[in-house]
Amino acid sequence: METVQAWHFTGDTLRDGRPVPPVGETLVHDGPLEMCASGLHASRRLIDALRYAPGHMIHRVEMGGEIVKDTDKLVATERTILWTVDGEDLLCDFARQCALDVIHLWDAPDGVREYLTTGDESLRDAASDAARDAASAAASAAARAAARGAAWAASWAVARDAAWAAARDAARAAARAAAWDAAWDAAWGAAWAAARDAARAAAGIAQDRRLTMMVLRSHRRTYEHG
Repeated sequence: METVQAWHFTGDTLRDGRPVPPVGETLVHDGPLEMCASGLHASRRLIDALRYAPGHMIHRVEMGGEIVKDTDKLVATERTILWTVDGEDLLCDFARQCALDVIHLWDAPDGVREYLTTGDESLRDAASDAARDAASAAASAAARAAARGAAWAASWAVARDAAWAAARDAARAAARAAAWDAAWDAAWGAAWAAARDAARAAAGIAQDRRLTMMVLRSHRRTYEHG
């Protein structure tokens, strides 16, 4: 029987309100599988699982039984948690790093730069306000996108959105630059789309690698001190 190791996020409970099962206990779904509707879900890549995260508990899981796969997620009849990391602080750090990746695209206020660089929580509210103000006043689309990503990163309530937005915005900016020379000919649309897709894929790979390494390091520290 095939098994697949993957990633899954939860809050304090599962989405249906049931308790999160302990490590090693297999959760079994009795019924048909339907992507995003029925069954036990997870993603092979951590960055993909982050898009669906209802909370900051990060689980390394093994999927088994019947498995249906999609491009960024899979659904199965069995899911077993192998280990868990509390990602609240980790995801905030990840979001700040993603925002720093695109900070060169706009004239970030000093308070925003200081918060993103240091992670000093006493600066978060001021940085968030400054970034939102900058986003509203920015003249260029790239600056607005980068400022919005930094503002999101300054608030844990939408930290996972910030992480994804930062990678997406970096990809969009790279795609525009790559397609600019072709902007005035009939092939502009195809060239821009190809560059955009390539840049987005590259950004996704890089961000997935970063986040995965952060989670694995956190798990290793917990294991060594546990």
